[in-house]
Amino acid sequence: MTTATATEIQNNFGKFLKMVQEGQEIVIMKNGTEIARLISKSQTVSFLSESLLGVLSSDVDEKAMKAERITRYENTD
Repeated sequence: MTTATATEIQNNFGKFLKMVQEGQEIVIMKNGTEIARLISKSQTVSFLSESLLGVLSSDVDEKAMKAERITRYENTD
């Protein structure tokens, strides 16, 4: 992964575009804050899938979700 400022991207877009085409990921910074990422189209699906799987696997408690559903939807008296 390569980090570049917004100004560097603006001044050297062709260079960074070629890097992305070669499979690299570019993180764009502005005023010290990450504002965007450049990734190739072929990596987009895997990037999003991996991000989603990471969220689901670490943040979901199946037992708690089941108990909540039972409480919310099965006790309608």
